[in-house]
Amino acid sequence: MSVQTTVSPAEMKAAELPQLTLVEMLREHARIRPDEIAIRQKRFGIWRPTSWAEYWQRARHVALGLRELGLARGGYLGVISENRIEWVLAQMGAGVLGAVTVGVYPTSPANEVAYVLNHADVSVVVCEDQEQIDKVIEARADLPQISKIIALEARGIAGYEPGLVITFDEVEAMGRAADARDGKLADSLMQGHSLSDVAVIIYTSGSTGKPKGAMLTFGNMRASAVGLLERYLPGTGWSTLSYLPLCHVAEQSTTLYAPLYAASRVDFGESLRTVQEDLREVAPTTFLGVPRIWEKMYSGIRVKMAEARPAQKLLYKWAIDACTPLAMKPRAQWNSAERARFAVADALVFRALKNAIGLTRCRVAFTGAAPISPEVIRFFRTLGVPLLEVYGMTETSAGVLGQSHENPISGTVGTALRGTEIRLAEDGEILARGGTVFAGYYKNAEATAATIIDGWLHTGDVGEMVQGQIRIVDRKKDIMITAGGKNLSPTEIENAVKISPFVKEAIVFGDRRKFVAALIQIEVDIVGKWAEAKGIAFTNYKSLSQHAAVRALIEVELDRANAGLAQVAQIKRFEILDKELDHDDGEVTATMKVRRRAIEQKYAEAIGRLYG
Repeated sequence: MSVQTTVSPAEMKAAELPQLTLVEMLREHARIRPDEIAIRQKRFGIWRPTSWAEYWQRARHVALGLRELGLARGGYLGVISENRIEWVLAQMGAGVLGAVTVGVYPTSPANEVAYVLNHADVSVVVCEDQEQIDKVIEARADLPQISKIIALEARGIAGYEPGLVITFDEVEAMGRAADARDGKLADSLMQGHSLSDVAVIIYTSGSTGKPKGAMLTFGNMRASAVGLLERYLPGTGWSTLSYLPLCHVAEQSTTLYAPLYAASRVDFGESLRTVQEDLREVAPTTFLGVPRIWEKMYSGIRVKMAEARPAQKLLYKWAIDACTPLAMKPRAQWNSAERARFAVADALVFRALKNAIGLTRCRVAFTGAAPISPEVIRFFRTLGVPLLEVYGMTETSAGVLGQSHENPISGTVGTALRGTEIRLAEDGEILARGGTVFAGYYKNAEATAATIIDGWLHTGDVGEMVQGQIRIVDRKKDIMITAGGKNLSPTEIENAVKISPFVKEAIVFGDRRKFVAALIQIEVDIVGKWAEAKGIAFTNYKSLSQHAAVRALIEVELDRANAGLAQVAQIKRFEILDKELDHDDGEVTATMKVRRRAIEQKYAEAIGRLYG
């Protein structure tokens, strides 16, 4: 029997959002605020706006074009692309028809693309460009159900099998003609819409095996929006930059769920390579960054300040020291002296740093999808970026726990968002119940039954209560028990190391061992600049990573990390990897999560040396 700790009652009345699906909300915004800007997309350096009326019109045309290609209610549409307006138009178009959208990471190799498209029974697939089309073509023999490939970029598609590939523009044109013939057709197709309809299948990262397809309903999406909007209140006039993969549930929540219920604007940048520049131009009011994004920004600022002039360094140090005590203190509780102190630090130091990373106008920033060091959160909050930690997973349709502006407690992920109930089992596993819990795994009733037990979703994460809020300990399967019987969280140790700007990845070991050891992947760009400044010659990652001076540098960084860890958790030995971890080699997932078991097998010899 589990020990129940109710963080937020499931029976709490939902926020007053319309009982409408995402697609119905799009149609409603087009009726209420037709001329307001819903989306902007940057192409060739120019931001091109799309109004709510145009957004709905184009989604409607895409829907009717897909219908001409044979996609129908209950069908499956695949999308393999970086974030852009066509991604959401395809998803909304499929939604009009009552079809299900299945996103695939554009970084996935052909075999992973084939697995997802085949498992999800996708019959029509949208591909960004020739590179993505070629992945589908490569696996064509294993994908007999694929009847049509839709290309977003027309360049290079002339050589494919006649009739197989069609452009997105042609699909829209077909739908436009169908809409002209019958202007009520799209509305009639939506008459049977229900919040219980499955809207998307999002495949898990597959860090411990084959990815599983989590079915999310329109009701799941609405429930997620209820929690986000009630606590963080984004609305009309707010904006966000969409750049994380849309086949990930976190980006779905910030690009689709919240904006479509709150009528806020979404901006699609030029590409992943221009995210920093796009951020500065957009200066969004809300921003979601996975820990790796925040860690890179943090490291970049630290490196920049290390290279600054002495006077700048002194001013920066004064500002950080003066305002760090305010980082986790709600602004409403600041006294006049504290407000004045921050105002001076902001004017002299922080405003320029926030402008450099594009977060000058940010009213609420989130970190989620993976653990992050509390030190990184405190740093950004010291600068005045209101960074809050949230927790969720694909199976909870995004966030279900989140820190609040009023009471952010360092190291926690806050309390349950509205409409979700959270409890801790006897072994500390976090259990969730409410409208955000997914409909199950596609074609995998056994895995569904093992995950949802007596109405409670078993997350696989272990948590503990800290001042009434949840602190994530680690994945249940990853917790290490040393030879001395001590329970250790590898993630906590790894995060202490990854604060270093010189470390990109740390994988620690210690289960049933006498001490903790680690494999380290260096941050090649930053270590490379450091080496050049020291006059150290190198030719590639391997020659740099294996240099004795680099090992000495990492040893200093590990000593710093160890100083903040309990003795039993301190890293006693380490080895620097001579290559970068790679998705194609099966070492990390498409979302760059380390496949811990695969690393243990592949680098068994190196691990053996650490304990030899």
